[in-house]
Amino acid sequence: MNADGHITQRGKSRRGRLTRHNAPQARPVYQRRRIPAYDLLDETSLMSIECQADWILEHIGVEFRGDDAALALFAGAGARVDGVRVRFEPGHVRQLCKTAPAEFQLHGRTPARTVTLGGESLVLMPGYGSPFVSDLEQGRRYATLEDFQNFVKLAHLAPALHHTGGTVVEPTDVPVNKRHLDMMLSHLTLSDKPFMGGVTSAQGAQDSVEMARLAFGAAFLDQNAVMQANINVNSPLIYDGVMSASLRIYAAANQCVCISPAIFAGAMGPLSPAAVAAQTLAEAMAGIALTQLVRPGCPVVFGSFHSSMNLRTGALTFGSPEANLTTMALSQLGRRLGVPVRSGGGQVTASNATDGQAMQDSAGAMWATLLSGGNQVWHAAGWLEGGLVMSYEKFVMDLDHCGAMLKMLQGFGTDDEAFGRDAYAEAGPGENFLSTSHTLRHYTTANFEPQVPEGGPFETWNENGRQTADQRAAARWRQMLTEYQPPEMPAAIRTALNDFVAERKAAMPDEWY
Repeated sequence: MNADGHITQRGKSRRGRLTRHNAPQARPVYQRRRIPAYDLLDETSLMSIECQADWILEHIGVEFRGDDAALALFAGAGARVDGVRVRFEPGHVRQLCKTAPAEFQLHGRTPARTVTLGGESLVLMPGYGSPFVSDLEQGRRYATLEDFQNFVKLAHLAPALHHTGGTVVEPTDVPVNKRHLDMMLSHLTLSDKPFMGGVTSAQGAQDSVEMARLAFGAAFLDQNAVMQANINVNSPLIYDGVMSASLRIYAAANQCVCISPAIFAGAMGPLSPAAVAAQTLAEAMAGIALTQLVRPGCPVVFGSFHSSMNLRTGALTFGSPEANLTTMALSQLGRRLGVPVRSGGGQVTASNATDGQAMQDSAGAMWATLLSGGNQVWHAAGWLEGGLVMSYEKFVMDLDHCGAMLKMLQGFGTDDEAFGRDAYAEAGPGENFLSTSHTLRHYTTANFEPQVPEGGPFETWNENGRQTADQRAAARWRQMLTEYQPPEMPAAIRTALNDFVAERKAAMPDEWY
């Protein structure tokens, strides 16, 4: 540990022979894209959406219910406060957002795990908030703390994920008011990657900050972000008291606040992608402005969660062209606002099974998010049933897709080594290049190597039991958990965290609802 309390020890490293299942763990985890972001909209269209967001903020306004402190901050900044509704003159809220940084670091407990948010960076994290889990052996069931810890371990092991997420699943065997303590303890002890803290109560937010101070040191935490808060807007146009109070607690502690409006087109806002984008921008800017009124320079992420609906049945749809177009527009709008962007839903699907529909929905949503230049992708692994379920099998199948996309976003080199001229001296016309020095130098890293897909002759596949992708994925996640090794943590810090959790739990009655 250094002088300001930041943990600097290195985690254990285990060398193993290069196999199909452990090779990618040793490969670099790409975090910066080299393929430029795609701009969907022209200047006129972007200005029209921004003008509509200003219109919403001026004429409709945003309500901050149950949080007099937030209302007082807005009133002091010159906004028009009428009861719990806050309205802004055109351009005012955007001006309040200007102190938010365009790029910042989110520190891991081990410095090598630190990531950058903003610019050309890309941070992937697993699903969030599912009350159920599923796997091929036990089927669909309520999630437990053991499941939560399993997914933190899997995210820690995954080279394609840079972040272990937040409420990866709801540990329903722990009282609601105490869950954040067990979840924070799991994130801090089972992984050294960045993570998210509790937001379901102001006390939960404060407990999360206190536990992070124990793990990283109070002085370090005051100047550096180590975790994020997921602040959901109660769309349309409402921040409830719990969310805005949690926002203020994280902002005061200089921890990253991600503002995430959640708009299902036709239900929480008008139907069109343009209207959803404008309302998302308006709601998000109001929350970002509040973070800056609490603490100028507080790191933020402009988030969104949006989908279309089947307007004949009311069922949510994911990966639809309309939602994907909205994703692409929001990334542009976030860049113009000058803050990092969490746009889109990652590998999301409405499918009830790990099937072709699930992967098609997920691939469509992920492509739009990555091509549009989003900086942080939530729900990048495991999501099923519109978020009701985290699937163990889909989790590892999604990891393969994440890894492939990260590799693709690097493009390819054109230096002398890339052209392999020396190989032509070893293999002339009509000869293969498999044993050339160039091939041998690069064969372990040249191609992305997925862990689940299996090629080869039909006869071999048939003789080996005709296993489908989800069956192979089931074997893979179990192997990963068997191989899991926790990162190092000083005994004094581990003891302090355990004591804090025990004391807080002892002082709280069990609340199950």
